[in-house]
Order: sequence, then structure tokens, then C-alpha cells
Amino acid sequence: MAVISMSPRRALSLGIELLAVALVVSLIAGQVLGYPVLLSYVETGSMEPTLNPGDGFVAVPTAVVDDVEEGDVVVFRAEEIQGGGLTTHRVVRETERGYVTRGDANPFTDQDGGEPPVKDAQIVAEALQLGGGVVVVPNLGTAVMAIQDGISGTQRYIAALVGSRALLGTQGLTYLLLALSALLYVFDLLAGDASDRDRDRTRTRNQGVSTQVILVALAVVLVVAATAAMVVPAGTQKYGIVSAEFDSESPTVVPMGESKTLPYRVSNAGLVPVVVYLEPASQGVAVDRDRLHVGGQATETVELTLSAPDRTGYYRRFLTEHRYLAVLPTPVVDALYRVHPWLPIAVVDALLAGAFYLLGRAVVGTGRLRNRSRDREAAGGFRAIVRRLY
Repeated sequence: MAVISMSPRRALSLGIELLAVALVVSLIAGQVLGYPVLLSYVETGSMEPTLNPGDGFVAVPTAVVDDVEEGDVVVFRAEEIQGGGLTTHRVVRETERGYVTRGDANPFTDQDGGEPPVKDAQIVAEALQLGGGVVVVPNLGTAVMAIQDGISGTQRYIAALVGSRALLGTQGLTYLLLALSALLYVFDLLAGDASDRDRDRTRTRNQGVSTQVILVALAVVLVVAATAAMVVPAGTQKYGIVSAEFDSESPTVVPMGESKTLPYRVSNAGLVPVVVYLEPASQGVAVDRDRLHVGGQATETVELTLSAPDRTGYYRRFLTEHRYLAVLPTPVVDALYRVHPWLPIAVVDALLAGAFYLLGRAVVGTGRLRNRSRDREAAGGFRAIVRRLY
């Protein structure tokens, strides 16, 4: 068995590369999922001097932190600020109706500007603070936005060149990455063939990408896809109701102190069945079933009851949905869910990645994908075809 030794300098370099990849993946995942994953950044100056435009910060999901308190900097889904979307501001006060928030550079609170009090269900992350100050990553957002602008510009240029809008957006980026990978592979074959002619044919070479590296990379892709399938369709649904002194046919106008029931549909567009949990995220919300098993490409409907308080006015009600791929027995998912809603996702991801890796090892082994030696008829045949094409 070959023993791989690595110098401290190489180990440090590899560690930095892996950290950079993890940071990029977390930022991309945050863009896809619609909320921060590990890192986030601000684009405006509303949080100066704590966070300047383009500064990044460590975003800790609310599921793994304590209760939000006055002074915390939170990332929440705003309803009115700049037309809605994720906003990073500080909690300055807590009331019965929710949190009062304000940017450090703003002279007035968000609620003074028309934003409703922020509910717990709207908060998706909290900025990590050490010693009373936010942990800042200077210019992280500036670099990310520059990279995004560069990628978007390249996509627009190529899309205009070939006359296809399919190359725009996230899907188009996937196409371009696959095409780039294919071109790099063909280039590697041609360059490797030219270089081999200048080498001693009797020298054995063991170059190429390890199948284990490929299997790990594919397992990571599988985990990302599985996590997106469980997280993206789930989340928190908001209902705005009016507590009125009269009855109405509208399902969101509820007489004071009474309730109305409406259907809540849970759809599964994928082929794999899912286990879905429905959890009221505010007062005045109830469902007749809090756990569903939805088959592939199927829809289940539950009865959602919204209750109005004894005072007139506009009120918000929230319902949180968690879903998991049904690759584990339902009692096991129940037990994991009771410990923490994220735990079933971690176990499902680990199960899928482990099973894929072990199956891949059993099928393709643990050698290298391209084991070059004097006997390379298969690779030589492919290179001959490529040379004829060019």
C-alpha cells in the first residue's frame, strides 16, 4: 500500500484551498436556498459603522442559537424594506407583537418606516458576535458581487453569441460548467498525448484523478441536491388576516374571536416520497394533521385553521413546514425530528452520501481513473478520435 506523505507547507496550502471552496459553496448555497449559509454580507450602509457596504459576517442559523435578544444583529425576511427580502438589522426592542429593528446608521426604526414588527418565524440567521461586537469579514461581499457580476456578464455574452436564453441564470451556469469541464478534459487528453510522445515509453506512469476523489465529489453533489429537495420547498408560510366586526366570504377576514378553516396543500414534485411536518410558528394557527407522507409527484391536503383575536386589526399568522426524503423509516424520522428539525436532514444526507460512495467503490474500485502505462489502447483510441475531429 502506497503511503502518501505531505509537507507542512503543502498541508497548509491544501487547507486554505479547502477553506476557500467551503466559503464559495456556502455563499452559492445561500443564494440558491434563499437564506445565509455560514456566511453573508451587506450591500448598503444601513449598518455602518458596524458593517460597511460589502462587508461580510458569520451567519449563525436561528435553529442553533438561543432566543433572540435586544442588541442582536439578525437577518430577517422583511416585508416592506426595499420591497421585501432579506435584511440585516439590529434588534433594539422586543414587544408583544414582535421585535423592533433598526440599522445602526438609521435615525429611526424599521417599524417607524412601515415595516411590521419582526416575528421569530421571519428571522433566518443571527450575526456571530464575540465580545459584544459582530465578527466582520471585510470586503467579502464586494468580492462576491464582483464575481457574480463577472459570471453574469459572461453568461449574457455567451447567451447572445449562441442566441439562447437557456444559458442564463442558475441553470445556464450549470450548462456552462459542464461544457467547461468537457473542454478541459479534452484539452488534458490532447496535452497528455503530446507530452507522452516526448517521454520514455518504458517509464510507468500513474497519473490521473483518483476514483475516490471523483466519488467524493459526486457524493457532495448528491448531498447538495438532496438538501435542496428537502429545504427549498419547505419553510415558513405567512398568512395575513383581518380581525373584523363582521363576517365575510374572504378566508382572510375573520370575525373577532372566531376562526376560519382553509385548505393547505403540500405538493411533492419529485419522484422520491417525502415526510412532511407542519408546525404552527405563531399564535392563532392550527392544522388537523401535523405529519404527512406525500408520495412522489403527489399532493396531500390538510385543514388549516386561522383564529382572530378579540381586537380588530391586521394580524400575521405563520406556519412552518419541514420536509425530509422518505429514505428512513418514519418512526426514525419522528425520533430525529423531536431532537432537532435539522437532524433528519443531516442523517439523510449522510446515508445517501455513504451509500453512494460505498456502491461506487464496489463498482469502480479505488484506483485512478486514468492509469497511464505502456498498455493504453482504450485511451489511445479515444485520443485518435479526438485528433481526427480536430
